Amino acid sequence: MKNTTYIMAKQNPVTPPELFASILGTHFIETYNHIHIAHIKVITHRWTRMTINGEPHPHSFFRDGDETRIAEADVIRSKGIEIRSAISGLLVLKSTGSQFHSFVRNDFTTLPEVYDRILSTSVDAGWKWKTLSSIDDVKADVDKFDETWTKAREITMKTFALDSSASVQNTMYKMCDQILAAAPSVQAVDYSLPNKHYFEIDLSWHHGLKNTGKDAEVYAPQSNPNGLINCTVTR
Repeated sequence: MKNTTYIMAKQNPVTPPELFASILGTHFIETYNHIHIAHIKVITHRWTRMTINGEPHPHSFFRDGDETRIAEADVIRSKGIEIRSAISGLLVLKSTGSQFHSFVRNDFTTLPEVYDRILSTSVDAGWKWKTLSSIDDVKADVDKFDETWTKAREITMKTFALDSSASVQNTMYKMCDQILAAAPSVQAVDYSLPNKHYFEIDLSWHHGLKNTGKDAEVYAPQSNPNGLINCTVTR
């Protein structure tokens, strides 16, 4: 399988990754009668061309963050090709414009209601395409993969920045809804957003120094068990 992947990458386009995953999976299904489903996962890392003396350098690059682009294709005999595209590891933070209050409380609740907080998370977002009957259908839709990935990333960033977030759950639903509206061929959108908490530190013990509420400027990242919020929105 390793050598097959090398040769197929040499002989076929590797971008967009959804196309290459479909080509590789189709090869295994068509070549080996005993294989009924081929699962292909392609991970694309961020390599950005260096700018040297104001000009793009012809052969030097740097790793532009830990975010990756993922494409998964299940090529299924007698059924077609199921594709899921995704963004993974996009770390984002905003210093205000987020709240979490009016939630259900009981005897075990310790979480305080918050009307202004730092919101940070590592975005994992994916979208599942309608099933395509063959590699020819994938090639016919090839422009949609890059276009939708760009739109999904822009929607994620813009909604995260501009939405006055009532909760992570509320904001991620809005993201899903907008991606479905922007990409008619997408059947479902999912998000997984873990809380990356930063809490203000009470420094009043030091000569009454104010560092809470509107006076908060120094925060500490939290490594305690935190929430992992998942959401899937389908048509």
